[in-house]
Amino acid sequence: MAGSQQQAPDPRNDSVLVCLNGRLQPRAEARVSIYDGGFVCGDGVWEGMRLHQGALLFLGEHLDRLYWGASRIRLDIGMDRAALADELRRTLAANRMEDGVHVRLMVTRGEKSALNQDPRNARGRATRAIVAEYKLPAPELASAGVSLATSSVPCTPAAMFDMRLNSHSRLNLITALLQAIDAGADEALMLDPHGFVSSCNATNFFFVRAGEVRTSRGEYCFNGITRAKVIALCQRHAVPVRLGDYPLAEAQAADEAFLTGTFGGITPVRAIDGGALGTSLPGPVTSRVLALYAALRDAQAAGRG
Repeated sequence: MAGSQQQAPDPRNDSVLVCLNGRLQPRAEARVSIYDGGFVCGDGVWEGMRLHQGALLFLGEHLDRLYWGASRIRLDIGMDRAALADELRRTLAANRMEDGVHVRLMVTRGEKSALNQDPRNARGRATRAIVAEYKLPAPELASAGVSLATSSVPCTPAAMFDMRLNSHSRLNLITALLQAIDAGADEALMLDPHGFVSSCNATNFFFVRAGEVRTSRGEYCFNGITRAKVIALCQRHAVPVRLGDYPLAEAQAADEAFLTGTFGGITPVRAIDGGALGTSLPGPVTSRVLALYAALRDAQAAGRG
C-alpha cells in the first residue's frame, strides 16, 4: 500500500496533452525554465480537481481557493476566472476526456532574473500549467484502507506557514510523510501546535466515536473542499458531526476513521499508530458518508448539485 494518493496505472496518460501557458503540447515536451520561481523556491499555488461524468466537480470552490491563495502571496495569475475555466475545459476537450480524470492546475510566479526568493526579480508573467490525467484511486483502498503514524512535524499556524494555502512548498509535509513511512505506515497523522489532532500530510482527517463524526476545528488543517462537503452532508442528513480539539488518544481509540481529499474522495483508515480500527472496512458510518458523497458528486455532474 502507498497511501491515499496511490493510483491505478493507466497507459493513456503517456500520450496526454499538457497545457503550458496556453499552449497544448505532449507531456514529454512540456518544459519550464530552471529560473522559474516554482522551481527555484516553490513560489506558487495549485489546485487539484476531478472530472466526473463530464463535469469538473465544485469548480467554483476550487477557483475561489486558487485566487484566494494567489492573492495571499501577491501572485497575478494573468487571466480571470472565466478565461482560466475555459482553458481547463479546452485542455480536457483536446484530450477527449469525460470521466475518471484528475486535473492539476499549477501557477507559479514565473521566470526570474536571478536565482533567489525575492519576488521583485520575477519578470512579470506567471507560469500556468494544466496537467489532466486518467487517475483513479487504487481499487483496493476502498476495502484495505490506509494506516497512519503520528508525526512529530506539527501543522503550522497561518502566521508561520498557512496550511490552508495550496502552496508549491510542501517540504514540511513531505518530512512528516517520511516519518510515517519509516514507521511502516502509509501516511502521517499530524497534530496542531497545541497537540490536538489536525490533518494528514496530504488529506484531511475524520474519526468516529459512538456514531459521531469528529474532526478538527479547521484552524490548522487544509482548507479542504471535500472536507467542507462532508461536514455539510453530515449536517444536512442527520449524521452527528462535531468540530473540536481532540487529543491523539481519542483518535487512536476511534471506532472508525477516514480521510478526505479531491483525488481519493473518502478513504477508510485501517490503523493509527499500529492500533487497528474496527473489524471491516469501510465501517458503517464511513459507508454512510461515502454514499452521501457519491450521491452529491453524481448530482453535481448532472447539474443538480
